[in-house]
Amino acid sequence: MDNQFFKNLEKKTGVKMTDVFELANSLQGANFKDEKTVRNVIKRVSQIANKPINAELEDKIVNSIIKDGKQLDFGTISNMLNNKK
Repeated sequence: MDNQFFKNLEKKTGVKMTDVFELANSLQGANFKDEKTVRNVIKRVSQIANKPINAELEDKIVNSIIKDGKQLDFGTISNMLNNKK
């Protein structure tokens, strides 16, 4: 992809692409059945997206991924962050 695309995306979202790539690299080979791993990923995504979450929402996301078998991806976490009550 071209560099201008990433610059535009950073400008629009406020999220640094280097942060996104670092997170993506850290996810390779990660064990998403491990609660600690899932919590760390959720916290990191929350930081990158600048969307703080409370313990209750974090627990919901963790349970959804570990116990309910939802896939861990940016879309799943983003939807949960945007639908927080």
